[in-house]
Amino acid sequence: MSDIHTTSIQLRFNDVDLMGHVYNGKYQEFFDLARLNYFEKVLGKLISWTETGLVIASVKVDYLEPIYLEDQIEVQTHISSLGEKSLEMTQQLFKKGNPEPAALCTTVLVCYHMQHKKSELIPDEWRNKIKAYEPGLPLN
Repeated sequence: MSDIHTTSIQLRFNDVDLMGHVYNGKYQEFFDLARLNYFEKVLGKLISWTETGLVIASVKVDYLEPIYLEDQIEVQTHISSLGEKSLEMTQQLFKKGNPEPAALCTTVLVCYHMQHKKSELIPDEWRNKIKAYEPGLPLN
């Protein structure tokens, strides 16, 4: 089984609110960046925004511990289930050196044909590459 995909995130001054911690809306940006990096690594290319792609149907974030500007953070990403037309992605945001996550994100993504504007089956090429990267993946 491959390692869980990890993306290091650079925190910037504008990520921090007046209370001195990272603003909650920024977390989704971190998860989005890690999601794009995951698919580029696993599929070998960026997903098209003009043909077949993935759209978010549901996203849930649990904020477990505040993050501050001086923290070094990374997002670990993996697919938690793979269906016919959709997949569930689980992401954990960690402060480097801390074994417990500071935030958790679960996202359901639906395969979507951008021109036809309707859902479709996840391409076999994608499914095979995801299963090769994550051989222990449960299938729906």
